[in-house]
Amino acid sequence: MSDLDARAAAAGLSRDWEDADGRAQRVDDEVLEAILACLDTTAPETPFLSADAGAPIAVPAGPRSGSNRTAELLLDDGERLTLPVTADGTLPPVERVGYHQLHLHGRTYTLAVAPRRCATPARGWGVAVQVPGLRGSVESAFGDAGALAEAAAAFGRVGAQALAISPTHALFPADPTRFSPYSPSTRLFHNVLLADPGLIGLPSSPAHGDALIDWPEAARARMAKLRAAFDAADDGALVAANTYRRQRGAALEAHARFDALHAALGEHGWQDWPAAYRDPHGEAVIRFAAEHEREVAFHAFLQWLTDLGLATAQRAAKERMATGIIADLAVGMDGGGSHAWSAPGELLTGLTVGAPPDPLGPDGQNWGITALDPFALRRSGFGAFIETLRVALAHAGGIRIDHALGLERLWVIPAGEGAGRGAYLRMPGDHLRRIVAIEAHRAEALVIAEDLGTVPAGFRDTLSQRSMLGMRVLPFERDRQGGFVAPAEWDEAAVAMTGTHDTPTLAGWWSGRDIDWAEQLGRSGADRVNRARERTALWQAMTASGNGAGDPPVAPPVDAMIAHVAGAPCPLAIVPFEDLLALEEQPNLPGTIDEHPNWRRRMDAPTATLLARGDVARRTALLNAERHA
Repeated sequence: MSDLDARAAAAGLSRDWEDADGRAQRVDDEVLEAILACLDTTAPETPFLSADAGAPIAVPAGPRSGSNRTAELLLDDGERLTLPVTADGTLPPVERVGYHQLHLHGRTYTLAVAPRRCATPARGWGVAVQVPGLRGSVESAFGDAGALAEAAAAFGRVGAQALAISPTHALFPADPTRFSPYSPSTRLFHNVLLADPGLIGLPSSPAHGDALIDWPEAARARMAKLRAAFDAADDGALVAANTYRRQRGAALEAHARFDALHAALGEHGWQDWPAAYRDPHGEAVIRFAAEHEREVAFHAFLQWLTDLGLATAQRAAKERMATGIIADLAVGMDGGGSHAWSAPGELLTGLTVGAPPDPLGPDGQNWGITALDPFALRRSGFGAFIETLRVALAHAGGIRIDHALGLERLWVIPAGEGAGRGAYLRMPGDHLRRIVAIEAHRAEALVIAEDLGTVPAGFRDTLSQRSMLGMRVLPFERDRQGGFVAPAEWDEAAVAMTGTHDTPTLAGWWSGRDIDWAEQLGRSGADRVNRARERTALWQAMTASGNGAGDPPVAPPVDAMIAHVAGAPCPLAIVPFEDLLALEEQPNLPGTIDEHPNWRRRMDAPTATLLARGDVARRTALLNAERHA
């Protein structure tokens, strides 16, 4: 083994890997060198330990002689236990879930004990929505927490038990051109454009809402209204906001300072600011915060108001739903955002993450975001990851982890390189999965782990063993010959889905709307002849499941397609709102920015009005009949 291979292996980088087609691939030397130059592989002074409840606990070895053969465990509720250390270096099982302190061999370790399995929902169905795309009873340029609360109540009334939403992570209020919910400034706070001033008794100010959101104009108008709400807030609201500000402590202070600075200094990211402002702890930033305290307070106030809105929406959901809102956790964050500015040591600096070339993306994908550094996580006791999960689960009955493969490995790409010039970096998967299980247990929430794409062998089994539900999405469930696998054969350790925000809608796929877009954009693979064969294959599968007969229809058979997926043995079936409405256009077209109106499409009426339509009511009745039978 060469020195480079040895260093790469020690860092958890895979020199050799297998692509989605099973072909062997090898990473070039210069790519490995570039990635290694960005990694600080310093080990923690005291390793983080994790175990499953009820299973023996492996612990670090002690001195060879004279070692104390007992350990003291301080549980997170204050109870102390004395545990024997066995000859093979393990402790007896602990049943108490949580983060405990283990005193052993003169050292103190954090011991995370996770439930063996996450909660699973009763058989039912849910809807997936893009929050800005919702319309509420008050006309607005885009949906907010108020529209979400109304939608949750409306979906609950027609029988849904879950409402999956797009990420609510903080974006860039000073730069409304950056509106993708999957490229946040930080995942530790929320998108303040979702704040609902009506929650503090301020009159709503209706705004005209078009079919497509004009984000620059709409965001500037919304921020002006939110500032007016801040200026008019009464003492009760201000006291509550200040209490929240104190509770969230230094993290919120840093984020509020970032947003205030970004508004004052502009630029795409903090790396372009004057050097004095790039240090969040420097004198210039401290002076700015003191001189602009009201601006900093405004941004902290918006975080409180947004958090209040999300809490209100979950309460509305839980009045009628078993699960309620399922939050969405993006893979990472923008390297020019708040998290990278305030805590750069927690992130993979100089690297972006994405996906290698595969059949869905022949050129690979570079998402232009960074992620939490596995070595920094170990050194810090995984604090940043724990806090990220707690924020996401604070007002939710479930969490969907986008690209859950990132719990096991990340495709990391040196800055400036194409997506194919990357390598897999191993993540501390056992620890991460156990932490997810602990936080979901604390929140009494279910876990959906998005397991699409190039999946390493055994990964889905690992998720299934912990009851982290995978995703079985109709367009992707094929056999080796390209035929559609009957939903009755989909595994139970997953949610059944008609589609996602990145796939064509049912009506769009059947009619070839996605092919229209591919032709318009000059993409290869826009094959109408093949789509006709695929429609026939799907119709044959639907006929076999009792949801079709005769020749494939010309019009999209949306009802039958929903019924087809609803028959899966999966505990939860999730249908995008676009499919309930039989819309042709999808919310997001991967690989585009301005060419397609990503994250800009809106519903054409309030949720309750849409659900009252005859065709939509027919589909929700179909779901209730199938899923609650």
